[in-house]
Amino acid sequence: MKKLLFTLLFAITIQVGFAQTAQQRKDLVENPAYEQMLQGLLSRNVQEVSASEVAAMENVVLLDAREWNEYAVSHIKGAEWIGYDDFNMMRVAHLDKEEKIVVYCSVGYRSEKITEQLMEFGYTNVANMYGSLFEWMNQGYPVYDESGKRTDKIHAYDEHWGQWVKKGVRVYK
Repeated sequence: MKKLLFTLLFAITIQVGFAQTAQQRKDLVENPAYEQMLQGLLSRNVQEVSASEVAAMENVVLLDAREWNEYAVSHIKGAEWIGYDDFNMMRVAHLDKEEKIVVYCSVGYRSEKITEQLMEFGYTNVANMYGSLFEWMNQGYPVYDESGKRTDKIHAYDEHWGQWVKKGVRVYK
């Protein structure tokens, strides 16, 4: 009887935990269709933060895990470009492994993979920006071009992915 009671309590605790996690994640992106797409795309096995949480952070290192041509069009002010296809750990070797780090890309897939790599190499305070730069733009936060000037342009990767950009001028070059 005790074993059955323990098993039932454990199952309820797990279900409540998952329900709370799902409830907490509702505010990470504003567009329900975008949220649904992200749910199917991402493994969600790393810490995630919303665009609004990132905008409110102080003393955080932002890492841009897109390709250079995407970063050059627009990026978050102060973000370091680290790339994706040719990423290597030497690009982040100067960072303290306990430093607060947020990685982003266009929608969050590439940055999730880079976040996983950073964790494997011992970075302990790293998170993926859920919805990434597209959500950042959709919520109206500023981006800057390679010369440091504020811009409305965003590299939307291609027409398929560009559908998720609701604000700003889409660029596909």
